[in-house]
Amino acid sequence: MNPYDSRYSDPASFHARRRSIPPPSLGGRGDAVPYGVFRSNGLGSAPVVPVPPFVPPPGGFSVGRGSGRVGNGHVSDRKYDIGRIGGGRGGGGGVHGFRGSRRGGRHDGGSSRDDLNNITLPKQSFKNLVPFEKNFYVECPALRAMSEQEVVHYRASREITVHGHDVPKPVRMFHEANFPDYCLEVIANLGFAEPTPIQAQGWPMAMKGRDLIGIAETGSGKTLAYLLPALVHVNAQPRLAHGDGPIVLVLAPTRELAIQIQEEALKFGSRTNIRSTCIYGGAPKGPQIRELRRGVEIVIATPGRLIDMLEAQHTNLQRVTYLVLDEADRMLDMGFEPQIRKIVDQIRPDRQTLLWSATWPREVETLARQFLHNPYKVIIGSPNLKANQSINQVVEVVTDMEKYHRLIRLLKEVMDGSRILIFMETKKGCDQVTRQMRMDGWPALSIHGDKNQAERDWVLAEFKSGRSPIMTATDVAARGLDVKDIKCVINYDFPSSLEDYVHRIGRTGRAGAKGTAYTFFTHANAKFARDLIKILQDAGQDVSPALSAMVRSAGSGQYGSGGSFRARGRGGYGNRGLTSGSNSIPLGSKRPWQYL
Repeated sequence: MNPYDSRYSDPASFHARRRSIPPPSLGGRGDAVPYGVFRSNGLGSAPVVPVPPFVPPPGGFSVGRGSGRVGNGHVSDRKYDIGRIGGGRGGGGGVHGFRGSRRGGRHDGGSSRDDLNNITLPKQSFKNLVPFEKNFYVECPALRAMSEQEVVHYRASREITVHGHDVPKPVRMFHEANFPDYCLEVIANLGFAEPTPIQAQGWPMAMKGRDLIGIAETGSGKTLAYLLPALVHVNAQPRLAHGDGPIVLVLAPTRELAIQIQEEALKFGSRTNIRSTCIYGGAPKGPQIRELRRGVEIVIATPGRLIDMLEAQHTNLQRVTYLVLDEADRMLDMGFEPQIRKIVDQIRPDRQTLLWSATWPREVETLARQFLHNPYKVIIGSPNLKANQSINQVVEVVTDMEKYHRLIRLLKEVMDGSRILIFMETKKGCDQVTRQMRMDGWPALSIHGDKNQAERDWVLAEFKSGRSPIMTATDVAARGLDVKDIKCVINYDFPSSLEDYVHRIGRTGRAGAKGTAYTFFTHANAKFARDLIKILQDAGQDVSPALSAMVRSAGSGQYGSGGSFRARGRGGYGNRGLTSGSNSIPLGSKRPWQYL
């Protein structure tokens, strides 16, 4: 069009301008053809059968507009959950390839890690603090009647180890914890038969108002171990006044975990007047700000977004008397320690602090010594890295080029409509494999840090409901993902640490159920072979001769520089170079899983 066309100055000429644009040509050789339009090949062959189009979620995906940025909540799943945008230098869009500027400063998902480290929150004065009540534990007669031998036997049978003085006896049934009736009703409706070991010992410890360290594997019921005492704690405090911040603060490493914690809080908090909200990057700030200003008793947050809210004075932590650090080892893994320290400095020192972790590395131990005072410590199972014994672990030694074909053979063996979770090490690999699986007719969807929040929520909903029974994911979904009845986990790429391996396979075999974890192990992973074999042996699993041979090869350094999927961007079917948009690929017409 002519940029000097006089119709541009006439607002009424929109339709005329539209009419001046020539229609696209569909006939010329090499011309672009819109999706859904099929052109004859001109050779007299049978017409091409159109592939059913991909159906997006109701309302579509939110990709945002304006301010020279992408509003799709692009969040890196590498080191920290801050909701940054763009995929690289100069923008690099999210799921649909939209581009936005990366000129520094704030983005709609939160601040960069450097920004967060440079933020200085106002120093709090903790003089003349108003005392508060935090010991609500009343031992029931049935527990008082327990002998010391019975207590020792109960703990030993459930692998409970305790440290500290004046440790309360574990509760054996829900009613022995003296929770309000509405809590017991919700527990009964959820169908729980008895407390899990971490709940049995953790509840009376938390109800006594003491600081607490809880170490237990994923899927052991840690969330309710701190949420139910939190509800009792809130009900005993004065009501919030206008401008007050929360009474309970739960810090979590990822937004998926934060959202799931709030879902559990809503099940119980909806029966009383306790309000909760979830604060995390990758979502619009407006609704979160309104919730905070309206006043909520419980805030579940990721550290980056919470610091943004504190700096902008949308909330404060002066009323927080119950602090929870969930998945503390993961938060330190992701580089959150400076942000955690900034947040804790805003909270009164006589608070009750509960730290929960699946492992007990030296960094977590150091953090606990600094933040907790005279804590109880409860360990479920071994404090060393340990896999859930309810999970059948199968480790197969393969080459990179064999991975995809082995994956398809495996799916044909195990696919019966149950949920299958497949882990990749990179976002690019996740999209590549998902794209190929969908083209081959397998109903897979992917989730990783480059997906916007709306799409991530939709993918999780499709997976949980069983409408899309296969989900591929990076480690963004490895912890906190609580999906019932995941039949098996497949480690397409071996993770970068043994801790992540344990947490990945912990997505199956939850709450006493059985599960299976398959792992593709390449020569590039040989340095993990010795410790992996120890984990397998401790869990009573078989160790293949090929994996045992890896221990010898790792010592020689023969495969130290081998090419993995992550290193060479190469899947079992070759490098197709796709980095986003895999969820929009239509399913291939073969649909092999429907005939298994």
